[in-house]
Amino acid sequence: MNNPVSSHGDAATSADEGAGRQLLLVTGLSGAGKTTVLHALEDAGWETVDNLPVPLLGELAGFGSGSNIPLAVGIDARTRGFNPADLLSSPAGERNPPATLFLTCEDGELIRRFNVTRRRHPLAQDRSLAEGIAAERELLAPLANEADEVIDTTGLTQVDLQQLVRERYHGSGAAPMIVTITSFGFARGMPPVADLLFDVRFLANPHWVDGLREQTGQDAMVGDYVASDPAFAPAFSHIAGLVETLLPFYRAQGRSYLNVALGCTGGKHRSVFTAERLANHLRKRGFSPTVRHRNLALPEPARPAVASEEHAVASQV
Repeated sequence: MNNPVSSHGDAATSADEGAGRQLLLVTGLSGAGKTTVLHALEDAGWETVDNLPVPLLGELAGFGSGSNIPLAVGIDARTRGFNPADLLSSPAGERNPPATLFLTCEDGELIRRFNVTRRRHPLAQDRSLAEGIAAERELLAPLANEADEVIDTTGLTQVDLQQLVRERYHGSGAAPMIVTITSFGFARGMPPVADLLFDVRFLANPHWVDGLREQTGQDAMVGDYVASDPAFAPAFSHIAGLVETLLPFYRAQGRSYLNVALGCTGGKHRSVFTAERLANHLRKRGFSPTVRHRNLALPEPARPAVASEEHAVASQV
């Protein structure tokens, strides 16, 4: 399917167009993706209500009319009091009539979806699934013909549909993706949640340097020591570049949270400094990461006095 979206009118399709509070009715065939659309709109900064009884629609549209937060209402054949003719009469009032988004899908794909979810079609209580879909398609034909926008979800995955909705109905209050950068020590185990994990144990370890052992990666002397390692600059450039490149792609996939973890042996020197440096790098590029140092408040795990010949040499420098 080349273009799953078609427009029938000139209604605004973003939260910052038009006057007053934007209202959107999300309707269509059962199984075509109404719940997915409402979740995507909510993530994009909309207020959403699902299966509101039709007689209450006018009251809801008037509630909070001074708000600039757009409102989406999900209504379909499952909704109590559902009647396409009522929706076509602009129940929200003449002053601020809602736009309508209609979701459609081919019969074969709807049958497949209902067989996968094993949910009962609302119009197939005493008839076959195919007959129920046909009856609903006929019932909703007036809405489909009058809708401001129609999305055919036949060839769309759930992620595809979410992305399409975010692009076309962007909310002015859309929440940015929450990025957390965590430093940790492998000696106490890896963090349970990490989308991107980097091991910085290849860097010279301040633990084996007198005067630095008691300090942390938040102290200038430790930072200078770690940054002076010839491997730090090129490695950090690659790490920061990769994270910066991937963030927009994670966001495009609908991710609300992203966890980046950096680990060293004890979680107090190299990983702490690198995490702080990475956070500063991302802030300069418009992101707002939160930094968490998992092991700074914990007692350091027991280690041998000299872990290897390499460390013995380093301790004498």
